Amino acid sequence: MPLCWLDHVNIRTANLEAMIRFYTDVVGLTLGPRPAFSFAGSWLYCGDKAAVHLVAREVEGPGQSRIDHFAFRAQGLSDFLARLKSLQVPYRLTVVPQLQLRQVNIADPDGNRIEVAFAANEVVDPSELS
Repeated sequence: MPLCWLDHVNIRTANLEAMIRFYTDVVGLTLGPRPAFSFAGSWLYCGDKAAVHLVAREVEGPGQSRIDHFAFRAQGLSDFLARLKSLQVPYRLTVVPQLQLRQVNIADPDGNRIEVAFAANEVVDPSELS
């Protein structure tokens, strides 16, 4: 399962508008299209890639991480799922039809959430989908 690239960083924020201004005005990203998720947020683009995903959500106190997850793009979904099973790593597999993606969600030993995204045309047993 070759990883192809770091896809995006997802950040929880209780200050969505201020975060948008910071990442556009200070960092230089541009506000762009986002799928119609059931929760509020914004996607900020670096060129033609949505690099920072902001999610409007209450966050923990000071000093607590607001990074919800980071994501890789990859190829070889069936091999990756087989590896996770052989290593007994829990995962959740979902489909995001608007983006033509299959997402495998896992956590590292410290509990950091990681999304590994595959093209929707990668073959997988339908019983794997949640």
